[in-house]
Amino acid sequence: MLNPITKEREFNGVFGALAISLGLPALITVFGLIFNSEGFNPNFKLDLSFNDFFNYDAWKFYCSWFFGLLAIDQVIPGKYLKGVTLRDGTQLTYKINGMNLLMFLLVIEGSRLFYLPELPELKFIYDHQLQLTLVSIIFSFVLAVFVYVMSFFPNLKKNGVNTNEKILALGGNTGNFIYDWFMGRELNPRIGPVDIKLFCELKPGLLLWLFINLSCLYNQYLNGKVTDSMILINILQGWYIFDGVMNEEGLITMIDVTTDGFGFMLSFGDLALVPWSYSLQARFLSAQPVVLGKIRCVGILAVSCLGYYIFHSSNLQKSNFKSGKLNHMKSLKTKTGSNLLIDGWWKLSQHINYFGDWLIGLSWCLTTGFNTILTYFYIFYFAGLLIHRQMRDDEKCSEKYGESWVEYKRQVPHKIIPYVY
Repeated sequence: MLNPITKEREFNGVFGALAISLGLPALITVFGLIFNSEGFNPNFKLDLSFNDFFNYDAWKFYCSWFFGLLAIDQVIPGKYLKGVTLRDGTQLTYKINGMNLLMFLLVIEGSRLFYLPELPELKFIYDHQLQLTLVSIIFSFVLAVFVYVMSFFPNLKKNGVNTNEKILALGGNTGNFIYDWFMGRELNPRIGPVDIKLFCELKPGLLLWLFINLSCLYNQYLNGKVTDSMILINILQGWYIFDGVMNEEGLITMIDVTTDGFGFMLSFGDLALVPWSYSLQARFLSAQPVVLGKIRCVGILAVSCLGYYIFHSSNLQKSNFKSGKLNHMKSLKTKTGSNLLIDGWWKLSQHINYFGDWLIGLSWCLTTGFNTILTYFYIFYFAGLLIHRQMRDDEKCSEKYGESWVEYKRQVPHKIIPYVY
């Protein structure tokens, strides 16, 4: 059966899906009230008007951003790669052009800075943080409804005959509207050459995060003084975004693309949560400038570099092992015939790369000092996300490897943080 009915439900089923669908948008709306162009205001009043939700200029800006990127994405050249083999034996083709698109945007923005006295788009982003946050939330809701409805229409042959059954996500086909809308019913929603999931995963939200940070830096520049903390957060997070775009092809083998459907969970996460919660540090620093000094800057850079070293070297070690380059390293043979690496980085924890990624996020938070716990939201949220991923992976591997997985966990008992967890 190509599309079996989903029996297991994550996030405590419909109740959890509803709680997340309402709770997280409310949270980043609160962030929009606390961190905005008027300053850092933890004692905010919940005072939202119709114009905040449906601000014409904000909607025009966001739609121009989203659909403009979509149009540019279609014409910017890139390389074409095959994805994983799907349940029906087919492979989707993906266009990998994120780095070309990012360079195009930066060249355009750099040219404007050189020739124009000001950059109105950066000022607009900074001045309309709350309105753009609300637009992003509503847009992600609408997109999730659109792809859910689209999942019920079969694929069409070129002659217009309904033939191909769409591949649904194994985790989003319960028959319950709310849960399937949240998890994502269709595995790979596409319109013509546009893969909606891959596009949203990397481009509109991630690149908006970059420009939000730049808008905060630009605001300090207009006010006459750019602090070292603002420069540092733009460098640290800018490099993280650059690194993610540079490794775009790795997305086509990640669980988000290969396993998860595209529903509200990913739509909201990609388009709203990422840009408007990951940018909290820059938004705080623009409202409450912090001068770090050389020693603290070097210390924060050291934490970030350590995180990158652990993250990239551990991933490279596993990749080389899988390709047969490190056969001398100790491994555990499973009942399926595959080998699980239990040496080098991977004897320290089952997901040592997650620990490196978390350290990178910690370095961002440290740029704000210890003035408010709100700028440390990312490391708490990300820790929860990583633990959830680890639990999903543990369940999947337990089912796949059986007793071999039990032995693996005996030899590598720590899940993420060596000697701690």
